[in-house]
Amino acid sequence: MFGSKGAEPSSGAGSKEARSETIAHLKEFVAGHQGCEAFIEPPTRVTQTTMVIVADTGEWTRRRVPDTATARKVAKQLGVPVFDVNLSGYPSRMREWNEKQRKRS
Repeated sequence: MFGSKGAEPSSGAGSKEARSETIAHLKEFVAGHQGCEAFIEPPTRVTQTTMVIVADTGEWTRRRVPDTATARKVAKQLGVPVFDVNLSGYPSRMREWNEKQRKRS
């Protein structure tokens, strides 16, 4: 179902292990951050559909998902609002958080 870009299990992104790891990661992120929202990113030529969870601080995490319908189901399961990034864009707090992180580097 999903996997993270840098940490694919050897059994592949579609494995039960990858699904469980992704769901666990997203649940942990949402549990540890206030005001989370999900943003669905459409597939491109080089990546499949992804979902970004953004906290109210702007901190974020991204994971691959099989498709938009699955992303919406996961967001519902996590209890967070979900948006299509092509329609809503990214929240400004995410860009601001990214800029702060660049300045720290």
